Amino acid sequence: MRKHIKNIMVVGVVLITVSTRSQNRRNDTINTGVIDVVKPYTPTISDAFKVKETPSLDDETTETKKEIKYNIFSFPVASTFTPAKGKAATVEKQAPEKLYDNYATMGLGSYTTILGEVYLNHAINRNESVGGYVSHHSSGGDIEGVSFADSFSNSKINLNYASRLRDLSWNVEAGFQHQMYNWYGVPESQITQALNDNIDVGHSFYEAHFGGDISFEDTYINSGNFFFRRFGDNQGSGENRLKIQSTVDVPINGEEISTDLIIDYLGGSFDRNYFTDEELSYGNFQIGVSPSYELKQDDLTVNLGVSLFYLSDKESGKSKFYIYPNFTASYRLVNDVLIAYGGIQGDLIQNSYYGFANENPFVSPTLFVMPNDRLYNAFVGLNGKLSSNMSYNISGRYISDRNRALYKTNVVRNLTPELGYDYGNSFGIVYDNVDAFSAAGEINVDVNRNFTLGLKAEYFTYNTNDEAEPWNLPDVKGSLFLDYQIDEKWFAGANLYYVGERKDILEMEGSLTPEANVPTVLDSYFDANAHVGYHVNEQFSIFGKVNNITDKAYQKWQNFPVQSIQFFAGATYKFDF
Repeated sequence: MRKHIKNIMVVGVVLITVSTRSQNRRNDTINTGVIDVVKPYTPTISDAFKVKETPSLDDETTETKKEIKYNIFSFPVASTFTPAKGKAATVEKQAPEKLYDNYATMGLGSYTTILGEVYLNHAINRNESVGGYVSHHSSGGDIEGVSFADSFSNSKINLNYASRLRDLSWNVEAGFQHQMYNWYGVPESQITQALNDNIDVGHSFYEAHFGGDISFEDTYINSGNFFFRRFGDNQGSGENRLKIQSTVDVPINGEEISTDLIIDYLGGSFDRNYFTDEELSYGNFQIGVSPSYELKQDDLTVNLGVSLFYLSDKESGKSKFYIYPNFTASYRLVNDVLIAYGGIQGDLIQNSYYGFANENPFVSPTLFVMPNDRLYNAFVGLNGKLSSNMSYNISGRYISDRNRALYKTNVVRNLTPELGYDYGNSFGIVYDNVDAFSAAGEINVDVNRNFTLGLKAEYFTYNTNDEAEPWNLPDVKGSLFLDYQIDEKWFAGANLYYVGERKDILEMEGSLTPEANVPTVLDSYFDANAHVGYHVNEQFSIFGKVNNITDKAYQKWQNFPVQSIQFFAGATYKFDF
């Protein structure tokens, strides 16, 4: 009962409070009125909550995990398998070939041919060595159809010393050479008179030289060399030549310009010229500078340079400056398979009596010697590798020379012959402006260290200014070289040469008949040579050679036939001290 009374009292208090607040609001300043609610009813749907597939269980029983213990029962297994121990595979090793520092060769052949050569080299210590060689090659001649002595001999001796230090290496050498030849190529029309005059066609050359070179590491001066030669003959001729050359790197604005410096002196004299007894002298002094700069970018390499020469002619007293281009470039089109190259270069080439006599030993001691002004040598080509063991080179050249030396048969002095070379059996030098175009191809095959092959062919065309023909210049040249190591003991090889047609002329002194001065065409010739050898042991070998297999006494120079087929046999011994 008391409880109900208490509740009634609470409800009464609440009603009184609400009534009082309502009365107070009626006393506010807001005017009374009717408020219509026009907002439409918009129902809403509350978010739904997806029941979890895995309910959360708060159960003491299910929360506790049972501990599981695993036991492995192992027992031995009987086995009769026993693995074999591995062994390294054996490789058959070839014994390294013993290299010897010295050798001696001796041989004999037809036409009383004698060949001997000894090469020596000795290491004093790790940084010094000394060496030298002696060689001799001679033949009795006996060429069919030749009426005069046609023997020849060539003997050489050379000594050298080399030193290799930490920052530089240098060497010096000295040598002597003696050569003997005969002007046996007397024209058929002059043989009778020459025999009646009992001419002496023999002549000889001698040469002595001394030189050295030095190279540096990590310096602006890369290398340098000097060379002095004295050359002469038994006809009273003499020639001196001194050449000094150095290569330095000149720094300019942080770049290095590789520069060649050249000093070249030549001086000589002959007892007479071809027609008179007046002494003939020649000589000049050259100073050359050839700077070049190399640019490399990816597969492109470009060398930009120029060659500057100062020439002073000691006989005429005149001097002159020469400027030549020196530009080359190469570009790898397809890695090492196809490389394009080209360039244009010029040079002042120093001719000499020594150079002429070694190229053509039948020149007369009455030459006028002057340098060759090569205005430019423009060339383009492609080279590369067709495979890992085959390479090729194809090129074309256009060369423009001023004062190019040409060998030409001397005029027959049938009116006043005096010496053994006055019968049209010697050669002189004529100079002319010659433009030459050539196209060449070359293939080299190196199948392995036991077989190598090289083949080259070149075609020429010429245009002369004063001379009627480019005397003694061939229109085609070709060569083939082959070396084959048949097995451990046997080896063989061959070399073949082909030289196309050349032109020369035989002129008569005082002749007024045009038919007597018609150019002569020298037939092309093919010279095939082969050799075979056998290694008796690692030090001793024997060999045999056959030269001029086609057995043709072709004329390399007008009226100078060579020996026909030649047989040769010899032995080589290698040794150490």
